[in-house]
Amino acid sequence: MQETPDDDAPSPKKKKGSVLFLSIVLLLGVGAAAGGYFAASKNLVPIPKFFAQGPGTEPAGTADDVAFVPLTPLIISLKQDAKNSYLRFSAQLEVFAPYEDEVARMQPRFLDVLNGYLQALEAKDIEHPDAFMRMRVQALRRMQVVAGRGRVRDLLITEFVLN
Repeated sequence: MQETPDDDAPSPKKKKGSVLFLSIVLLLGVGAAAGGYFAASKNLVPIPKFFAQGPGTEPAGTADDVAFVPLTPLIISLKQDAKNSYLRFSAQLEVFAPYEDEVARMQPRFLDVLNGYLQALEAKDIEHPDAFMRMRVQALRRMQVVAGRGRVRDLLITEFVLN
């Protein structure tokens, strides 16, 4: 019986062409990325201020430009695998003064987000030596998202007690 070549099977010529095309595209991509990095690092391309600062960074202000909004203290029951049963947590939001009233009115949203975040933590997350800093950064980012860009400057944890 005579074998007939499949129409679906790629011919060696097609395979060589696709590899060549892929390598050219890859080379052009790497070259474009390197050129973009070089142009941005040498300030040859103007970068808008929004992107230059990076997300979540706020301009520095004076002590007169900020206000503190206290959050209602939370008591979180920890999961059963934890060494401790409860976490008592209270904090204050450092906000830019013009937004103080607006942020204070959003306290129920802040408490909801904090409560959900803290209850989702595992025992190992809380009992780890670096836990406090990581939790602070995570909670701050959540507060900034809830409040909107440029309103919350920092999260000051005033009480963090494990019982």
